[in-house]
Amino acid sequence: MSTPTTGTGRTRPLVLRNRAFGTVWLGQVLTQAAVRMFQVGVSWWLVAYAVTSGRGLASGLFMAVSTLPAVTLAPVVARAIARFAHRSLLRTAAGAAGATAAALAVWAGTSDLPLAAAYAATLALATCQAFFDPCLTTSVPELVDDEDIEAATGFELSTQSLASLGGALLGALIVDRAGVGGLAVGCATAYLCAAALIATARFRTSPTEGAEAAEAAGEGAEARRTLRQVLADLPFVRKILVCFAAANLFTTAVFVVIPLYTRSSLQGGGGTVALLEASLGAGTLIGSFTGARVPGRPTVVGSICLGTMAVVLALPGLIAERPVIAGCLAVAGWCVGVIGVRFVALFQRLVPTADKPAFFAVMQALLGATFPVASLLFGLLGDHLSAQTLCLIQAAGLVPAACALALLRESATTTDTEAAAADAPARESRPMADAGGAR
Repeated sequence: MSTPTTGTGRTRPLVLRNRAFGTVWLGQVLTQAAVRMFQVGVSWWLVAYAVTSGRGLASGLFMAVSTLPAVTLAPVVARAIARFAHRSLLRTAAGAAGATAAALAVWAGTSDLPLAAAYAATLALATCQAFFDPCLTTSVPELVDDEDIEAATGFELSTQSLASLGGALLGALIVDRAGVGGLAVGCATAYLCAAALIATARFRTSPTEGAEAAEAAGEGAEARRTLRQVLADLPFVRKILVCFAAANLFTTAVFVVIPLYTRSSLQGGGGTVALLEASLGAGTLIGSFTGARVPGRPTVVGSICLGTMAVVLALPGLIAERPVIAGCLAVAGWCVGVIGVRFVALFQRLVPTADKPAFFAVMQALLGATFPVASLLFGLLGDHLSAQTLCLIQAAGLVPAACALALLRESATTTDTEAAAADAPARESRPMADAGGAR
C-alpha cells in the first residue's frame, strides 16, 4: 500500500516510500533480467559455439521465436489480465518461467542440449513474460497514487535497461564459462526469487473499482470491448503506436546485429558482447530516469530521439571501433528510455481505466509484431552483408518514422481528449479512496 507522505517524505525514491511497488518492481527487474540474460546468452552460444554456417539465420530465428508469444497471445493476455487477480497472475508467470529454466538446466547438465530445446525454452519463457509485463503495467494504479504514476512508469520502464545492463552483461560471459546449463541455473534462480517477492506484495483495489469489476464480471463476455474497439476510440494513440511499430522494425534488429558485429567486425568474444549490451542498457537506464525531465511535447521529443538514434546507429557502420559502437549504443539506449517514459505515461493518462488491460496487451503485441520480422530479416541479411552495412540499413529505416511522428504533434483528436476527460474523475477520486483504505 502507498504510504501517505508530506514534505521531505515525497522526495524519497518511490521504491523506498512505497513498499508494495518496490517489491513488485524488484520482481520485474529479476524476471526481465533473466529473460534478457537467456536471450543474449543463447544468441551468443548459437553464433560462437553451436552453429558453423548460417549463424545470422540461426540467431535471427531464435530472437524471432522469443517475441512471438507477445504478438500472438495478445487477446488471451488481455482476457487473463481482466479476469484474474493481478498479483496471482504475476506470481504464476514468474513461477512457471522458473520451472522451465530449471528443467532446461537439468537437461543441459545431463546431456548435450539440442538446438530445438533452446528454441522451445525461449518460447516458454517469452510466453510467461508476455503475461507478466502488460499485467504489471496495468497494475500500476493498484500500487501507487495518481501523482506517482509518472514516477512509477519511470521505474517500471527502467527494468528493461537494468535487465540489459545486468542480465545481458552476464549472459554471454556465463555461456563462455559455464555453458547453457549454467545460464539456465541463473535464470531459474532469478525467476523463482521474483515469484517469492511478488507473493509478499499487497495490491489494493478501491471500493469503486471493486464494484465496477463485479458489475463487469456479471455482464459477461458480451460487455467486454475488443482490442479493435479500444484502438478505434483512440486514433491519436493508434497513430503513435504505428509510428513506433515501424521504428521497431529497425531498432530491435540491434539484438541480432550486436553478436554478428562482435564476431565479424570487432573479432571479439563474450566480453565484447557484454560490453555492448551493457552500454545499451546503461543508456536506457539513464533515459528512463531522466525522460520525465526532457521538455517538449511527447511527439516532438520522440521524433528528435528517433532522429538521434538514426545518427548514432549509422556511425558504427562507418567506423568499426569498440569505443565508437559502445558510445553510440549508450546514446541510442538513452533515446529509447526517454521515449518509453514519455509515451507510456501519456498512454496511462489517455486510455480509460476499463480499457487498460486490453490496451497494454495490444500495445505490446503491436510494438512486438515487427520484432520477429526484423530478427529474421536482419539475420538473413547478416549471412550475405557485413554487420556494418546492417548498421547503415537500421539508420536509414528510422528516418521516415521520425518524420511521421513529428507530423503528429498537432494531431490530438477530440476522441482522445474526451477519453482522457472521461477518465479524469476516476483518477482524481483515486487518491482519496487510497487514503481511506490506508486508514
